[in-house]
Amino acid sequence: MGKKINAKLICENGREFYGTYFGAEKEVVCPLAVSTAMVGYQEAISDPTSASLGVVITYPIIGNYGITDEDNETKTPSLAALIVREYNDMPSNFRCTRTLSEWLEENGIVGFSGIDTRALAKMLREEGSMRGIITTPETTAEEGVKRIKETAESTDLVKKVSSKKTWYVRTADHKFNVVAIDCGIKQNIIKMLGKRACNVTVVPYNTSAEEILALKPDGVLISNGPGNPEDVSEVIKTVSSLLDKVAILGIGLGHQVLCLASGGKVYKMKNSHCGGNHPVRNLETGKIEITAQNHSFAVCEESLKGTGLIVTHKNVLDGTVEGMKLESGNALSVQHHPESAPGPQDSEYIFDVFAEMMSKGGKE
Repeated sequence: MGKKINAKLICENGREFYGTYFGAEKEVVCPLAVSTAMVGYQEAISDPTSASLGVVITYPIIGNYGITDEDNETKTPSLAALIVREYNDMPSNFRCTRTLSEWLEENGIVGFSGIDTRALAKMLREEGSMRGIITTPETTAEEGVKRIKETAESTDLVKKVSSKKTWYVRTADHKFNVVAIDCGIKQNIIKMLGKRACNVTVVPYNTSAEEILALKPDGVLISNGPGNPEDVSEVIKTVSSLLDKVAILGIGLGHQVLCLASGGKVYKMKNSHCGGNHPVRNLETGKIEITAQNHSFAVCEESLKGTGLIVTHKNVLDGTVEGMKLESGNALSVQHHPESAPGPQDSEYIFDVFAEMMSKGGKE
């Protein structure tokens, strides 16, 4: 705090927040998403699901444990901006390899500090999701709003974050072969599959069902990813062709894709879910699970009638659909992140259910 003001956030509604740059110093227009997580800023920034977002963190001090390379969820983060109350440029952590500001600058990501992020979060909660522009203090609110409106929203985010070629992760004494459709897959998902004796073949998002089946998988994972699921028609078509042919697990965007591939619908939420403390009720056990989430689209529950999909989990706070399974028993999905990095481990059992499905030849 107390640093010279050299940047300003202008929101789509015209509200202004003056602050200070760290990381890359440039102008950027981006959708604003609020994270209520108290730890795990590195995992949130490196999550490909956050591509092109300006993530607003409500916890007041960020950067105090720096960056540790081995904790990244992807090699190249694609966040647009990180917005914090107070940035700490002197991390204390024996595993730290660089400061947060250094890492953001290396990857061309804007850092913006010195504002009341909880006031910003409250505004977004009450008025709904909106875009903002981080620019110079001299830019007027009117000019900032104009630039936001003139900037088209990205519709090819999955294409940007998905791998360009097939790659493999092997584990000793494997039992299952899993093909992961990469819509922006997190590294910890692959680690969770490895712990369950899975060899994983990661394929680009636009890989066809025929190509996937040719790999003779025991199961197919539809990964998390950024943006509107309706933009990835290739993935929807592929998953539609795979239904009832192989065990399927969808996570995050993959959950929404399973819905669309089965004939259901999705919608844009007023407020995105981002953080590591969202309560979800497992309708089959009655238990409440504390989950990590990062999404701005949700499954329309009314649209699931006649699709063969059954709701298995619901968000306690707003009733949104958090989990589903096919009546045939060979597909399930969750909106939240059972790999839990960052976040609690309450939902990690989802990977065990998937492994059990594969051991039964694709039946739960």
